[in-house]
Amino acid sequence: MVDKYDDGRKNSRDEALKPVNAKPIPKQKTAVSLKEQENKRLAPLITAAGRGTMAEKILQLAFENGIKVREDSDLADMLAKIEIDSPIPSEAFLAVAEILSYVYRANGQPNPFDVKLETFGGIED
Repeated sequence: MVDKYDDGRKNSRDEALKPVNAKPIPKQKTAVSLKEQENKRLAPLITAAGRGTMAEKILQLAFENGIKVREDSDLADMLAKIEIDSPIPSEAFLAVAEILSYVYRANGQPNPFDVKLETFGGIED
């Protein structure tokens, strides 16, 4: 069968079934641990990072201690390059805030990222 979208190329069975958004599974896992600073206005600190066996140990410790884990390989790869006990880079703020928001909800805690605008300069919502 040929339709107007056919480019004439013959696809193998495996190629035809592969989703467009599929990524190859990395050979080594990467895991990063973050810790909120006491002053919640400061960026979280990177407390542990590792690949392969070290990543598996970080994940095992997290699961054993009931720490919520979220998978984001691109973010983990970026944060693993940062020195331990350093704050997360500004490029990672949005992604980390999204993950922390998930963790707060999972723990039944109020989400500090839910901002309610108050009255500013006489303007009300």
